[in-house]
Amino acid sequence: MRTLVSGDMPAGHLLTRCNNRRATRCPACAETYRRDTYHLITAGLKGGKGTPEHVASHLRVFATFTAPSFGPVHNRPTNRPACRCGHIHGQDDALLGTPLDPDRYDYEAAVLWNAHAGALWRRFTVYLRREIAKRAGLTQRAFAEHARVAFAKVAEYQKRGAVHFHAVIRLDGPEGGHTPPPKWATAVLLTDAIRTAAASAVVNGPALDGRTHSFGFGRQLDIRTIHSADFDGDEELTEQAVAGYIAKYATKGAEAATGTLDRPLKFLAELAPMNLTDHARQLIRTAWALGARKQLEHLRLRAWAHMLGFRGHFSTKSRHYSTTLTALRDARAEWRRTQTNETHPEETTFVLDHWAYAGTGLSNAEEWLSASLAPAPGTEGESTA
Repeated sequence: MRTLVSGDMPAGHLLTRCNNRRATRCPACAETYRRDTYHLITAGLKGGKGTPEHVASHLRVFATFTAPSFGPVHNRPTNRPACRCGHIHGQDDALLGTPLDPDRYDYEAAVLWNAHAGALWRRFTVYLRREIAKRAGLTQRAFAEHARVAFAKVAEYQKRGAVHFHAVIRLDGPEGGHTPPPKWATAVLLTDAIRTAAASAVVNGPALDGRTHSFGFGRQLDIRTIHSADFDGDEELTEQAVAGYIAKYATKGAEAATGTLDRPLKFLAELAPMNLTDHARQLIRTAWALGARKQLEHLRLRAWAHMLGFRGHFSTKSRHYSTTLTALRDARAEWRRTQTNETHPEETTFVLDHWAYAGTGLSNAEEWLSASLAPAPGTEGESTA
């Protein structure tokens, strides 16, 4: 019989995962989430983990959808030598993403766009199926008998605080990844359908103080065909590159790009002592103020003010794209049980005491001990012999 006594463990506590995906909150759990996301994306690109391997031969593109402009900001343009302010900003310049004229920047629309970004993506997926069917000469009802669209996407914050989406979009046969796409499916057809659907998708927003909001994607839309590893080259976009790129952003929130918060606010006064940029502070204040309006209570803007209004999941996928995060976690738990010879989960567990929550993270003494035991930066691979 196996027994576990928490008093016999280091610090007298049973340490468990917090499962926080944010790298700023828990690097260890964020790394696990990043790797799971990588395997989820990869399975939909090249098969494995329950997805047929021949999906690698299906038509796949990698698309980036941006938000519209809410006012000119400091940036590093590619089509001219300097920013509109006349300066050339470094990659880590704190001014990047901040408005050239804060008084004229549309903070209200910026926050509300983030709040409606998830609904806009859903609208886009509906329009995309319609556009593909139209180009194939099919009705929407008949389209399901010939092809199916699968996708996986992740949200990323631009430095200006607006969400944009990176997505893998795959075209399958009528039974998803188990059947090849029809012969009429080409990269040109899919790319054209994506551009038209992205330009057409619009979500109606609220009318505030005589102003009616509506939300669509920005004009910047990048679509690239994904090639298999067999066609790797200097200018090719491979499966590994796409999966790694998407997984990288799965553990980052608004705090990584905009310098805002990585936790919810209970009171707006909490902002006062925090080291935030004026731009991030104003975005949070705008979300907080809009959250007080009765007609916007369904957006829960105060609960998501630290996310600048965005309340959607950072990584999502269609049902038939590949495996799920839950399946990956279950497989990992089963592997651990196998490694510890826990092969009889049906055995009865007797609890002779009760569990109590001790806290999140390490105590000051535990943090000091952990830091003292860690190798110095750059010496991880050195020998002590």
